Amino acid sequence: MKRCLFIGIIFTLSLFEFGCKKVDGPAPFGPVPTENQMRWQEMEYYAFIHFSLNTYTDQSWGYGNEDVGLFNPTELDARQWARICKEAGMKGIIVTAKHHCGFCLWPSKYTEYSVKNAPWKNGKGDVIRELADACKEYGLKLGIYLSPWDRNSADYGKPEYITYFRNQLTELLTNYGDIFEVWYDGANGGTGWYGGANENRKIDRTTYYDWKNTYKLVRKLQPNIVIWNDGGDRADLRWVGTEGGWVGETNWSLLNATGDVPFDMLHYGVENGDSWVPAEVNTSIRPEWFYHPGEDSKVKTLPQLMDTYYNSVGRNGTFLLNFPIMPNGLIHPNDEKAALDLAAAVKEAFADNLAKNAKAEASNSRGNSQKFGASKAIDETTDSFWATDDEVKTASLTIDFGKPTTFNRFMAQEYIRQGQRVKAFSIEALVDGNWKEIAKATTIGYKRILRFPTVTATQIRFSITDSKACPVISNIGVYNAPQILTAPTIIRNQAGEVTIIPADTESEIYYTLDGSEPTSSSIKYINPVQTGDGKVEVKAIAFDPASGKSSAVTGEQFDISRKDWKIIGIQDEKAYRILDGNLSTAWRHGNETKLPVDLVIDLGKELTLSEFKYYPEQNSWQPSTITNYEFYISMDGKNWKKTSEGEFSNIKNNPLWQTKKFDRVNARFIKFRALKNTEDNNNIGYAEFHLITD
Repeated sequence: MKRCLFIGIIFTLSLFEFGCKKVDGPAPFGPVPTENQMRWQEMEYYAFIHFSLNTYTDQSWGYGNEDVGLFNPTELDARQWARICKEAGMKGIIVTAKHHCGFCLWPSKYTEYSVKNAPWKNGKGDVIRELADACKEYGLKLGIYLSPWDRNSADYGKPEYITYFRNQLTELLTNYGDIFEVWYDGANGGTGWYGGANENRKIDRTTYYDWKNTYKLVRKLQPNIVIWNDGGDRADLRWVGTEGGWVGETNWSLLNATGDVPFDMLHYGVENGDSWVPAEVNTSIRPEWFYHPGEDSKVKTLPQLMDTYYNSVGRNGTFLLNFPIMPNGLIHPNDEKAALDLAAAVKEAFADNLAKNAKAEASNSRGNSQKFGASKAIDETTDSFWATDDEVKTASLTIDFGKPTTFNRFMAQEYIRQGQRVKAFSIEALVDGNWKEIAKATTIGYKRILRFPTVTATQIRFSITDSKACPVISNIGVYNAPQILTAPTIIRNQAGEVTIIPADTESEIYYTLDGSEPTSSSIKYINPVQTGDGKVEVKAIAFDPASGKSSAVTGEQFDISRKDWKIIGIQDEKAYRILDGNLSTAWRHGNETKLPVDLVIDLGKELTLSEFKYYPEQNSWQPSTITNYEFYISMDGKNWKKTSEGEFSNIKNNPLWQTKKFDRVNARFIKFRALKNTEDNNNIGYAEFHLITD
């Protein structure tokens, strides 16, 4: 009897606390993340490591016949990789255990094409083991990239290869401890060595690997894992359709469980999708994924990396940043510095949440309860939330700072365990007694960060203007991030004139023409600079006189001017956009063009050539991007000699400068022949075409 009385008192007190009615949280709406997906989402930022025989051959993709004897990273130190990633604020590392060439970084018992036959450590080394131990020491999670495509295996394309693939997968998921993510590249089938066959093998990537049973094996071996796959059955995570480092401003963590996914849906998700498939943004700290010495000066700048952070983590995605390992087995100092600078900048930008000591009021709170009140959105925890009544899909939350406060960043998080709901919202600031809209956006999801011009206000109002169900907001932050100056852009036109383009209208630009580091004491840029006909190295900075701060240095090495070059056989004057030095302009052959297509240039005089560079048109999904080519030289424009041929590996996903070196030759005319494009049609375009002379 006493026990019943006690329970009755507790029940009565509960009713009193919640206004004489029981207040429950909102029910889940639509698909929700699994616990594995939640752990992965909360990591936010982690590393890719690209290391293979490509590192030693200066290639993007190995053909499968590269010599195992090349692999000898005499200073390899996985602890250096782990230390840098830890200091950079990353939570894990995914390593290319096997790339497309088929070379294995662990001593697989199923192939001879692995470290067990390399000179490194006399064949006794195991890169994956060393990295697994280093990750454990530094408190990082380990992930595995295993390419489904294998250009070395004689069985690729045959049923026997699937057994081989799963055997290697079992080795990796059994022998190295907990694996947080397994990564399957979308490049599948094509030309390869294939045990000496040297042929083109095509497969249906949606059926060949029997993904359903492959996934079943993965989950059996690693129950806490998430699967990334660009093709085949739907995985736990999705690619965003680009390796440029961004996902759509609208980003739903949803796709449909079946059916093809167009690139735009990869980019934006599917608002009413039936499966939770969030976005992972993968990009490299350099232009390419594997190490190339010529990119030591092309490491992404702090502003570029910050943009990627805001366009990935700040758009409801995760950020997977690649380090290309040098031939000696270490991360390059330039890459390390860039990653640590980013870590410091992110920490500084979000060090002080101006909302944490403010007062918050909402237009509606669920059941008028403090349990789901406005204060739960600014308590700096993600396991409590502000929620509205079920029927309320538009609402606002006002934060009162109590005094004029300066800010330029706004962060919001939904409690995604209950689903992704918000479709649109706006931010207003109370400035001099008047409400002023300062930003608006669409989806929120796990985390959304908005940037806007610095404003000083006493209050900020977050208004949800459209939602699929009652909003559930777990966290709101307001910040005043310091300014980071963006380095200017340097271009040189066909006549040899250099233009330096600032990223803003307030900074001053200073430059040098001899390759030395510019300072605010260097030459001040006013107008375009004529640099003559020869080679020149230009470096420049942006400088803010008010703060005394400078941007990172940007630099470009230009070959001889192209003022005497003439495009032969094409009457369209717009074709000279190919030579104007501006990466944002392009020219495309007419629709009547049939492949192969030739670009012929008269250089005006005999030159000694050693390489060419092609930059593809930068439009959406690059429908005119060249993938396969031949390159010819001539002294008279009639008799031609082929000096180079091949493919631009991964150009569709990473449409940047493509550089091809060849033996030194003398020529007056060159012919660049396009054999194939990314879409298997006749559209062929160019943004720039350069030659390197000796």
